[in-house]
Amino acid sequence: MNSPTPANARISIIGAGPGGLTCARILQRHGIAVTVYDRDTDADSRDQGGSLDLHEEDGQLALGEAGLLEEFFALARFEGQEMRVVDPAGRVLSHHLPDEDEKASPEIDRGQLRGLLLRSLPAGTVQWGRTLESVGGPADGPRTLTFTDGTAVETDLVIGADGAFSRVRAAMSAATPRYTGVSFLEAWFDGMESAHPELSELVGRGSAHVADGERGLFAQRNSGGHMRVYIMQRVPVDWIAESGLRPEDTEGIRAHLLKTFAGWSPQVLRMITENDGPYVDRPLLALPVPHTWERSSSAALLGDAAHLMPPLGVGVNLAMLDAAELALALVRSSTVDDAVRTYEKSMLPRSTEIAQMLEGGAEQLLAVPGPDEIAQSGPARR
Repeated sequence: MNSPTPANARISIIGAGPGGLTCARILQRHGIAVTVYDRDTDADSRDQGGSLDLHEEDGQLALGEAGLLEEFFALARFEGQEMRVVDPAGRVLSHHLPDEDEKASPEIDRGQLRGLLLRSLPAGTVQWGRTLESVGGPADGPRTLTFTDGTAVETDLVIGADGAFSRVRAAMSAATPRYTGVSFLEAWFDGMESAHPELSELVGRGSAHVADGERGLFAQRNSGGHMRVYIMQRVPVDWIAESGLRPEDTEGIRAHLLKTFAGWSPQVLRMITENDGPYVDRPLLALPVPHTWERSSSAALLGDAAHLMPPLGVGVNLAMLDAAELALALVRSSTVDDAVRTYEKSMLPRSTEIAQMLEGGAEQLLAVPGPDEIAQSGPARR
């Protein structure tokens, strides 16, 4: 099949996260039609997660190409760049206070970022409640997208922005995410200033990291007086069941954690004992390194679908950079095939290099911070 021009191609994006929506926004901004399919029933059907720091060199760059940077700055929490490293006794080892005009990595809630991107798209761009089941068709296209509701769509380019368990990736690669050996347990806190004043004072307006080499805590302020804490452990992937507990047994899990973190100061342990509501189990997964596939002129991957890594400073930022580069390659290329070739020529080496640097990096989250890290005020971010 002859590859169509991007302007005449049927382009489908799977996944209405920051990567997929950024790609759609930039394409539409340049007059290229696109449809986004997402399994959520609507934009507000589930919690979107915690806070993100968008970096000047990738996430902010992508928002600039989307024409949304100033709107982002209006929503961003610049005070969220504050970072503390604390030891298990509650002593602050380092404290970074951002300058008044610092814009290197301001924070925004995931839900706010998604809302910003969704508002920039014409009504109907995102089709909700469309769960992709499989991708069929030849590598040179067209592709057939089959959804779990029994419907099917033919497309000239399918873009997999559908995360760790990407259905688009399954049509291009046999690789699957593997457990890193480190797991997060997410805890939520509401009304920080009124209900949790001691924790608010310990963490400050941004984030705080505590680790002793075996265990760790990462606290992250969100907007609206909320906070999330990620309780980090080196455990089997099914550690809750192996401990004779159930995910909904909040009190039982809390008691287990207090034994695990025995010896830590009561001040720091408030991050385990004062959470509002249940814990959420989040084992850390990563794709094999390097992750490559045989190129297809009718399919492309971005973000976690292409290069799932431990949460050590890339994540959404890299997904949005991928999205911008792929969209601009489509804008500037004569055919879809040329655009995919151009995009992968830069994306694959970059993602491989970063993934190799971060391979096994989940262990860093548990490490006692060294002098260099303390000087930099904390671990790498998302």
